This record gives sequence, structure tokens and C-alpha cells, in this order.
Amino acid sequence: MATIGFVTKRDDGRYDGELRTLSIRADIAILPVVDKASANQPDYRVVSQGIEIGAGWIRKGQTSGKEYISLSIAAPEFGAKTLYANLGRAAGQSDPDVYALIWSPQE
Repeated sequence: MATIGFVTKRDDGRYDGELRTLSIRADIAILPVVDKASANQPDYRVVSQGIEIGAGWIRKGQTSGKEYISLSIAAPEFGAKTLYANLGRAAGQSDPDVYALIWSPQE
């Protein structure tokens, strides 16, 4: 699993940070959706420079039973591919509000 960025959780429930790959470096915000009309709608929206580039859903780990956020991000820079990542604890991080974007390659 590769870390492709870091975000910090804010008091209002949003996450702010940076998405970083070999060719992309972008500030991102992961914003809670407060007016969901159905259970299938995303729990979060991912935006960069005011443009929505993805969404996130609260999931529950099969083994741990703990909640995490599963992200789906797409942008022209990725071509036809969608980037999938989960927010997880950042290795070696002592701040409980800092999370890593952990890349989850899909075929």
C-alpha cells in the first residue's frame, strides 16, 4: 500500500491536505455532505481548487469493525482511470488528526 498524500481532520468534520503522486501535487479538501437525500449518496465530497474531483463513503473494516473513509477520485490528469484510496492512520504520526491517503489500486 502506497501513501499518496496526507490530510488533517478539522473541528468542523472536514479534512484538508495534499494529494501527491509522481506527476500530481494538489491541495484537496474532503468535505462532509450534510444534506444527503439517500443512504447511497456519498458521505464526503473531494474538492481541489473549488472543483469537485471525487467522493467518499464511510465504511466499516471487516476485521477491526472500525469506521474509515473510502475515496474515489477522478480527474483528467488520471486519464480514464479512477484513483481509489482510504483514509488511514499515518505511520509514525503522533497527531491523531493526521491521516494518510492510502492508495488502493483497482483493476
